Amino acid sequence: MGEEIDEVLLSRTGRLWSFTTGEYAPPAPYVIPGDEFEPYVIAAVELADERLVVLGQVVDGVSAGDLSVGMEMELVIDVLYSDEEHDYLVWKWAPVGMSENGEQ
Repeated sequence: MGEEIDEVLLSRTGRLWSFTTGEYAPPAPYVIPGDEFEPYVIAAVELADERLVVLGQVVDGVSAGDLSVGMEMELVIDVLYSDEEHDYLVWKWAPVGMSENGEQ
């Protein structure tokens, strides 16, 4: 209930603990990034140093079939969605060594 917030830096890398595919659009305020909803992959990654499991979306171009439990993952900045004025950025998980076009 305090008003102070401490900034804590966390690892950018970890090992894939679990993953699934989101097959339906979440409720508002979720914004569909294109003309219609497309399923996306969600990963739970155990951070390298903290051993804390962090859940997040996986970068576009990576399917559940591309992933395996225990593989190394890293946080990257990616576009969540865009409008005429802005690209809205968010962090996402990506397999370590993956190029921007989704290839390893």
